[in-house]
Amino acid sequence: MARTAKGRPVDGWVVLDKPERLGSTTAVAIVKRLYGAQKAGHAGTLDPLASGMLPIALGEATKTVPFAVGGTKTYRFTVRWGEETPSDDAETAPVRVSAVRPARSDIAAVLAAFTGVILQVPPRFSAIKVDGERAYDLARLGERVDLEPREVEIDRLDIIAMPEAGLTVFEADCGQGTYVRSLARDMGRALGTFGHIAALRRTRVGPFGEADMIPLEKLKELGHNDAGPQGLMACLRPLQTALDDIPALAVNQMEAARLRQGQSVILRGPLPPPGSDDLYVSCRGEPVAIAELDHGMLKPRRVFNLNPARP
Repeated sequence: MARTAKGRPVDGWVVLDKPERLGSTTAVAIVKRLYGAQKAGHAGTLDPLASGMLPIALGEATKTVPFAVGGTKTYRFTVRWGEETPSDDAETAPVRVSAVRPARSDIAAVLAAFTGVILQVPPRFSAIKVDGERAYDLARLGERVDLEPREVEIDRLDIIAMPEAGLTVFEADCGQGTYVRSLARDMGRALGTFGHIAALRRTRVGPFGEADMIPLEKLKELGHNDAGPQGLMACLRPLQTALDDIPALAVNQMEAARLRQGQSVILRGPLPPPGSDDLYVSCRGEPVAIAELDHGMLKPRRVFNLNPARP
């Protein structure tokens, strides 16, 4: 006998402005509880000491998480020079120190080496698994953690401000898998000193921008005022927002019904332009599926089962 899912059929994205010192998993649990949603997930972990954008998918929007995670992310971060920590941020005490404080011109001169496709060793305090264990768990136990370098892409890296000699504020656009903490550590070493993240804020994830964010306290307020669920629902972004970067295709009701049953349909007439393995399929403006096109056959990969009575 199938188990009945707990909660309401809530579908969409909440673009949370996560406060500092709150873990991503805890933040997701709070939002899920506020909405009474059946399912929830997030588009990319944000460190507990970091603030800013944590897009949270509810219900059927969880099927679009990979598309948001794969989008470009923007970070504004402050590097403190002269100190390197085990966690590459302010969570742990410095273990290596230097009296060198780089000048703006020196910092600007190394930025090109950290832009484009580069090799980066993830922080020891990261969620990467080593022999089945999380690297941060091993690091906290004092065990040696050796992580392999991996390719990441940094599209933009700019100096924003230097409020004092030992601090520099940067802004970066980067791809999936980039660790800003590693960037601070490696820039420090390249400058003949050390560095770690003193402050970190994420302002963009894929199609979601800074203007879309809503503070957690505001969500809690909406969840407990007289407006009831309507106030919270007004904060939801449509699930298809995460699919803005893939081609869209509209089908008729008969084709939509077949796709929702997991069946392929033959496309007649002009085909979508090539260049993407995925298509966002809709019917009368409603999400139907993420599908692939194979020799004129539209094959569903993920089907959206939206509740017609959803709020």
